[in-house]
Amino acid sequence: MGSQNRAWQDVSYVLCYFDETTGSARRRYCAYVMEGVGQGRRPELVGGGLIRSLGGWSALKKIRLGGHDRRKGDERILGDSDFVLAILAEANEQLDRFYELQSRGYDLKKVEQRVMETFEINRDEIYAKGRRRSQVEARSLLCYWAVRLLGLTATDLANRLSMTQPAIGYAVSRGEQLAKN
Repeated sequence: MGSQNRAWQDVSYVLCYFDETTGSARRRYCAYVMEGVGQGRRPELVGGGLIRSLGGWSALKKIRLGGHDRRKGDERILGDSDFVLAILAEANEQLDRFYELQSRGYDLKKVEQRVMETFEINRDEIYAKGRRRSQVEARSLLCYWAVRLLGLTATDLANRLSMTQPAIGYAVSRGEQLAKN
């Protein structure tokens, strides 16, 4: 509602569905949320999408007893089966990319080398504290590639770079823009 900014929240995207002006959009969004709270727990928004669409856990157990013991599901994904399958397929693509890079020998050192070549900067400059544009961009690209392509955790990278975990999140976002450009 405007009190904190989070890199993972696209506030303007959500608010644009409620009004063109920020203040009015926030009021309408708040009313929308309160209306939803008044509806209580709704079955279509409880549990994982595939599990729910199959009829819940008891139905899944019956399916497993019938010899179909492997069903993809994720309790963190709300939506119908098609939506859940699309999300899981996207996650599998990312996982496949991770394993492909790993099989080709990509690790943090190789990513560091690529960043050093791209920005014509040495390793110490990447890891040193500083706010020079080239240094910040190099660190950001390193963070993006390390987190999104190699699967390193933001916590691990924060420790290596002597940064905070939220700072890594912001760096990943900046790095993503750099990679696109």
